[in-house]
Amino acid sequence: MGLFSRNTVASKTPWNQLESIDQLNEVLKSAHEKPILIFKHSTRCGISSMAIKSFENNWTTENTICTLYYLDLLKHRDVSNEIAQLTGVLHQSPQVIVIKGSEIVYSESHGSIDVRRIEQKLK
Repeated sequence: MGLFSRNTVASKTPWNQLESIDQLNEVLKSAHEKPILIFKHSTRCGISSMAIKSFENNWTTENTICTLYYLDLLKHRDVSNEIAQLTGVLHQSPQVIVIKGSEIVYSESHGSIDVRRIEQKLK
């Protein structure tokens, strides 16, 4: 059985689905209370699948350090475009963006996504 079924994430990682621009606006506001991590994932891309598997296999940080959001790019490209516009971070896939307050503290894509560096930025 693969990591993903056709439409949902099948993982022990505590992902919150990011599915609308209204939700994105609330998520960005919440980053002032607790950091957020957004993982942009293309469910049809092998590189993206490898990146999210690696992330999930290496993510050991407690939920209390940040809230994890998963964005299915094929279903919600409009949300990805809005993220790019609001943050100034050019869209890529796979991509991780970490926001603390109103500051982007980490942004990487593809093989440069590094869980240990993310965890260091969050501590």
